[in-house]
Amino acid sequence: MARGNCDTNRASRDRKPSAPIAPAPTRCHDAAPEEPLPTPDLIDRLAAHRTIGSASRGELAWIAAQGRLCRYDAGEVVNRLNDPVAGLYLVLSGHLSIHVNRGAGPRKVMEWLAGDVTGLLPYSRLTVPPGDVVAEEPSELLLIPRDDLQAMIRECPEATSILVHVMVDRARHFTSADLQDEKMLSLGRLSAGIAHELNNPASAMVRSASLLAERIEALETAARALGASLSAEQFAGADGVIRACTAGHNHPRSAIEQADREEAITTWLEAHGVDGSAAAALAESAVTPEALDAIAAALDPASLGTALEGLAESCSVRAIVSDIGIAAERIHALVAAIRRFTYMDREPALARVDVGRGIRDTLAVLQGKARAKSVRLTVRIDPDLPPIEAYGGELNQLWANLIDNAFDAVGAGGAVEIEAASRGGAVLVRVIDDGPGIPESIRGRIFDPFFTTKPVGQGTGLGLDLVRRLVARHHGDIDVDSRPGRTEFRITLPGRAKGGGAASANHHHETHG
Repeated sequence: MARGNCDTNRASRDRKPSAPIAPAPTRCHDAAPEEPLPTPDLIDRLAAHRTIGSASRGELAWIAAQGRLCRYDAGEVVNRLNDPVAGLYLVLSGHLSIHVNRGAGPRKVMEWLAGDVTGLLPYSRLTVPPGDVVAEEPSELLLIPRDDLQAMIRECPEATSILVHVMVDRARHFTSADLQDEKMLSLGRLSAGIAHELNNPASAMVRSASLLAERIEALETAARALGASLSAEQFAGADGVIRACTAGHNHPRSAIEQADREEAITTWLEAHGVDGSAAAALAESAVTPEALDAIAAALDPASLGTALEGLAESCSVRAIVSDIGIAAERIHALVAAIRRFTYMDREPALARVDVGRGIRDTLAVLQGKARAKSVRLTVRIDPDLPPIEAYGGELNQLWANLIDNAFDAVGAGGAVEIEAASRGGAVLVRVIDDGPGIPESIRGRIFDPFFTTKPVGQGTGLGLDLVRRLVARHHGDIDVDSRPGRTEFRITLPGRAKGGGAASANHHHETHG
């Protein structure tokens, strides 16, 4: 965690732990050392320390002999982002916090009070902190330098065991925080596309509702005119034909078919002395030339125009109602996909998960981005894909990160393929893109936390790191093959959770501070 500039008293290390020389409290910067505290007092403070105090008195004496006291004022930065971590810190008094920027500005993700430990813990791979560590109030820390940690592991087994458990808890905390941050950032990045996808059908509904009011008024006018101009016998003869014509049609027509149909109806209307403006509405219905002939036979020429005008208005109203229904169905389907994608109605729990449905819901949420880049998307999901035991929301986050990464990798009009198939008792998912590929020089770093090749503000460096951790959490495997024009990520997930459940994988990937 904190870097510090403590001056280690090497002479104290040559003394026996039973009679160590007390380290002098120092500001861990260029201020002059303060008066040393009596060693028994420091050992007593360590014995009262909430985390390390249960270690033996002899081990506490060793730690007191090796450590240096460092003091920070409120607001001072103890360790800056990407500065090397100086070693293990025991918080004796005060309050520290770490602020991490996931792309939306620095945010406090963890804090330490008197009795806590932080910095480089035994067996940790931590080299630099993921954000600035700041003293929230005047704080006093005891630093065990990085170079002394191996000796501490050897000389202080009780303290080491305590600190390893702290490291596991810290890894679990950062894993959870990173997952939530990346999930919120992903949803934030997707929000514009989702809003666009919702806005299109919503706008169509608003336009259709406005047109519907006009068309209903015109339909009522035509109905009154039709009732005034037709006898009961004429109305009965034409009504059956009109109802058949407004029933709609069950198969879509191509643009050419629709244009030919409208032209034929226009010709028929003109041949019978009727205004051709009704042709477009009639062409959308199931009306046929034979039906028009039947209406013409049932009515006198003076009433034909009124009857066809009413028929056209009825067709228009039905078409608008159909458009509103389609738009509403589209909104409902998209909202349902978002709800399933986020698992917003369910508590996080290990359950049987339909991987194919999760991938389809993820694509529904991401389709705005795919459409904006004109991505040629191919999806092949085995219809017999078995469900697996997993955390559904986390799997969807995994698919979202991988697919979003593929969309980012391809250019306009690029191709992305997604396949899901059963492999024995496991499920294999492949995400393939035809982008430029991953250079060999950085291929080994793409899963490292905070590593990104995207411009500042466009990438957090957490997407593939979380993919790796989520795959490990579900006891799966991830492989990558890449060359110019083809990059493939392969995810293999077992059908059943192993051992004590997926959550037990957390301790394998402690990377944060």
